[in-house]
Amino acid sequence: MSLFLPLLLQVGPHPGYGGMPGTPDELVNRPPRETAITAPVNSTSAWLSQCLDQLAEDPARAHSQAQIRRTETNGADRVIANHCLGLASTELGLWDDARTAFLAARDETPAAEATTRARFGTMAGNAALAGGDAQSAALMLTTAIQDARSGASATLEALAGIDLARALVALDRGEDALTALETATQLEPDMADGWLFKAALLRRLDRLADAQSAIERAVELAPLNGEIGLEAGVIAILSNREEAARKSWQSVVEAQPDSPAAQTARGYLEQIGPASDTAPNP
Repeated sequence: MSLFLPLLLQVGPHPGYGGMPGTPDELVNRPPRETAITAPVNSTSAWLSQCLDQLAEDPARAHSQAQIRRTETNGADRVIANHCLGLASTELGLWDDARTAFLAARDETPAAEATTRARFGTMAGNAALAGGDAQSAALMLTTAIQDARSGASATLEALAGIDLARALVALDRGEDALTALETATQLEPDMADGWLFKAALLRRLDRLADAQSAIERAVELAPLNGEIGLEAGVIAILSNREEAARKSWQSVVEAQPDSPAAQTARGYLEQIGPASDTAPNP
């Protein structure tokens, strides 16, 4: 079994670009995504576990420890040191450091380990996007897609494709982003994220009927997802279906009252005001 497969890999957070009904930021602003693979107990994975524990408590210290280990090791140990360094840099918002570390981890991973290279490439692309370099992010994510395809991993290819779409939106290449999302949803039709971002982009392109179809699929897959509920309401309000929008946003508030999505939903509800009372007076 490959020395590089037993890694806990996380794609870091992404930057926000602002906007609300009519100008969504869902394609370029979303929560961290995690993919976990159970690792066997050995010195390499033990060090990674220790570094990740330190990361949760003191990311600056984890950053320093990973830098030291990177200079003292090679092979799989150096790859994992760069991995932890990238995660620590992400926690600290040091996007250039994160990008450099993840790229080093990718480049030092054997070519035969295409799926692992795809993971690191995706992480590097996200770091570049978080740092405001959408052009480089698009190039890294395109390479990640190619690696995922070489590794016959439809899931990784879909995930990288969704992130590529985010980069392309930031570059004002909406139609290219839509093509990436079309492929991603074909590869992983049960991945709610893909349908959510596809709906948001279609809405941004004023294709509201298609956006409605996409968001309905997302709702089927993740009915309690607050971001999906928000998007469903935005599409509804732009389609002149005020009551449907109100119900979508109210459902987000009721399902997750303390979440950021609920806070946003309350703001939307305040904007449209209460439902009109059309009942006749007694």
